[in-house]
Amino acid sequence: MPEEESILQRGLEAFAELGYDHASARELARRLGVSHNFINDRYGSKAAFWRAVVDRALGAQLALMPAADPEADDAEQLRQIITGFYRSAVDTPLVGRIFVEELARDTERLDHLYERYIAPTLRTLTPSIERLVAAGRMAPVPLDVLFFAVVPPVSGMVEVPLARRLGRPEPASPQQLLATAETLADLVVSGLLARRGTSAESP
Repeated sequence: MPEEESILQRGLEAFAELGYDHASARELARRLGVSHNFINDRYGSKAAFWRAVVDRALGAQLALMPAADPEADDAEQLRQIITGFYRSAVDTPLVGRIFVEELARDTERLDHLYERYIAPTLRTLTPSIERLVAAGRMAPVPLDVLFFAVVPPVSGMVEVPLARRLGRPEPASPQQLLATAETLADLVVSGLLARRGTSAESP
C-alpha cells in the first residue's frame, strides 16, 4: 500500500476507534508511526487530516455502490440504492462507525459530510420518491424522517458487539453480512411503501 494510502487507512482506524475528540495529535502520531508535527506539516491541522481520511474512505465506499437501473420501477430503484448503501457498509464498516458518531454532533465535520455526501445521496433518491408519492404508492414523508428511516439501520452492519449479543454468529461470513444488508433494505423499503392500514404494495 502506498505511504499516503497507509497513513489515511491508519487514520481511519484511529478515528473509527477513538472518535474525533479522543484522537489526540499525539495519539494519532503514535498510531501513524510519524513525528508529532507530521499531521500539521502534511495536512495543516487535525481537522484537515480528518477530512482527507473521510474523503478517501467515503470516495471508495461510493465507488462500491452499484448504479440503480434506470429501466427499473421506481420502487425497485429505491430498493437498489438503499441495498447498495447497506452492502457498501459491509465492506467499509469503519466508515459507518465514523458516520454514525458524527451525525449526533453539530460540527464543521457534519457540515462536510452533509454537503459532500448526504445531500448528493438524497438528491439521487428524490426523483423516484417524488414519482412514488405522486402515484399514491408512498405517503409523503418529510426529508428528515426519510433520512432517519434509511440511514440509522446501517448501524446494524457496524455495531458488531451489539449484534453478537442479539444473536448474530461470530464470525459472520461475508454471505451472512450481505444477506443482513439486503434484509435491512427490504424492511426499510417495505416500510416506506406501506400505506396506512395496508401492507406494502408490490412494485
